[in-house]
Amino acid sequence: MPDLLRLNVACSSYDQVVEKCVTWANKRESHCLTFSAVHMVMEAHDKPEYRAKLNSLDMVNPDGMPVVWALRMLGYKSATRVYGPDATVCLLNAAVKEGIPVGFYGGSETALQQLVEQVEKNYPGIEIAYAFSPPFRKLTVEEDAAIVKEINASGARFIFVGLGCPKQEEWMIDHRDRVPAVLLAVGAAFDFLAGTKPQAPRWMMRSGLEWVFRLACEPKRLAGRYFKHNPRFIALVLRQWLTTRRLAGAN
Repeated sequence: MPDLLRLNVACSSYDQVVEKCVTWANKRESHCLTFSAVHMVMEAHDKPEYRAKLNSLDMVNPDGMPVVWALRMLGYKSATRVYGPDATVCLLNAAVKEGIPVGFYGGSETALQQLVEQVEKNYPGIEIAYAFSPPFRKLTVEEDAAIVKEINASGARFIFVGLGCPKQEEWMIDHRDRVPAVLLAVGAAFDFLAGTKPQAPRWMMRSGLEWVFRLACEPKRLAGRYFKHNPRFIALVLRQWLTTRRLAGAN
């Protein structure tokens, strides 16, 4: 498994993600996947306990181009981007084709309603078995148990989780043995599919400049994150690369 600043990031593809998720869903197995941009890599670097949780997931996919470029620089030439919102689209199409009921957990009530409406409109025949907007506070044990019961009773086998990093990954880990479904932390995919936030142009995504677009859209929320993490990410990846080259030379 590729090691990026001690985080296990898969050299995956959209086809692999869909194939694995469909297989797991048909077997009614519990599995967890997430999609990692620079923010997640750096959160994992700064918080060993969080990194250990991420490394216990079934797949951490390279969500952003800087992550892909870092993997390639470290020798993983087959690394390609597996962008959470695009993977969500692939999985929704697969759910229609395979008859897999889906569920959504996260977002505000208004945004979630818009999301459900747009998904039903754009994916004819899809079965949305579950949709819930949790309160913005820690749930009681009783509330959480009731939610698990509702999810399991719904029959949903793809559960898309949109709580933001790191909350969504922690929620999946806390629930993976209690929910026999594929849990997918897809973050901003909720907003993009619902149409509540704009997506960066494709050329910016390909160029690794998506963060610039998102920063322009949400400067107050994202400025601190980007200016804290991005320069450190570059420096730490360069250090890992130099260490790898030095060790390879010694051998």
